[in-house]
Amino acid sequence: MISYLIIAAALVGLDQWVKAWIIGHVALGQTVGFIPGVVSLTHIKNTGAAFSILEGKQWFFYIITVVSLIIVGMLWRDAGKSRWYRLGLTLIVAGTLGNVIDRLRFQEVTDMFQLDFMNFAIFNVADACLTVGVLIVLVYLLFFDGKGAHR
Repeated sequence: MISYLIIAAALVGLDQWVKAWIIGHVALGQTVGFIPGVVSLTHIKNTGAAFSILEGKQWFFYIITVVSLIIVGMLWRDAGKSRWYRLGLTLIVAGTLGNVIDRLRFQEVTDMFQLDFMNFAIFNVADACLTVGVLIVLVYLLFFDGKGAHR
């Protein structure tokens, strides 16, 4: 359990550090190269979710945060010894906390990673944690839950 808390804390710290670095070094709306042809850094503020869905509805995101953390807590209880399942839940917690910190502090989230090879929402470390965490949990629940795959 402690190792998962350390992972979550480290990811939240990384998320907050990257956001602070972007705020301090890249002007709002500015794009700078990062990995040519793959990822650029574009400093934007988002009061909604991906693609600015539900923009300005902070109350909704606070409710979703509380509900998400309760659900993850319930799922954690049932996770048994599955390291992958617990890692997925840990990533979800880290992503949830990383973005809620911004929402509580600034009433918006700082995003920065822009995929240059496709049209996709600009995102941050917390968003990446959430996405990967949800994918891991879904794969586990769909293909491995109850099949003895607890390593």
